[in-house]
Amino acid sequence: MFNRGQGKGLALAAILFGIATTAHAGNERVQYASLGDVTRSPIGWVEFCAESPGECRGGTTQPRDIVMTQTAWKDLLRVNRWVNDTIKPMTDMEHWGVVEKWSLPTDGYGDCEDYVLLKRKMLIDAGWPREALLITVVRDKKGEGHAVLTVKSNKGEFILDNQNEDVVAWTETGYRFIKRQSQSDPNVWVSLGQPNSAVATASAR
Repeated sequence: MFNRGQGKGLALAAILFGIATTAHAGNERVQYASLGDVTRSPIGWVEFCAESPGECRGGTTQPRDIVMTQTAWKDLLRVNRWVNDTIKPMTDMEHWGVVEKWSLPTDGYGDCEDYVLLKRKMLIDAGWPREALLITVVRDKKGEGHAVLTVKSNKGEFILDNQNEDVVAWTETGYRFIKRQSQSDPNVWVSLGQPNSAVATASAR
């Protein structure tokens, strides 16, 4: 017998190392989100790039997924937990007096997208390819707008989230995925989950 925590650990090992990604054909885990058409970039991203162009350098490149080794996984966990523990949550209205403002949380306070920007920057500065680190807009379990960081790997897509100290597969978040950065250009955004939304988006139940 093993407890719930051990069960989660075994399930995670199966995902990472391909021991058993599916149990039954009808229960197959969707490892990658379905991409739709090019869509409008979030205004927060556009304004952030105008103020901090160095953080948004892009241009067309070839999409790259990371190889999810044990070391890479530990790095993701460490970055996710450090940022979540270090940055204190504060809404943009409380922080800046505006409804929406994306910024690196250099003063130690930030909204969900600010956590994402810092995690993305830390991983890129550590040598991770930006093409595998995609800012993603979702609807959370309350149906509210939320931002997370999608990490694309050879073992599927994983989510770094300020609402979760663990890094989980995108299908395990309970979120509805709306849009994210293109792998080929961070300033191009694509819709998610169309046309097979029943399969390709996380359930909000």
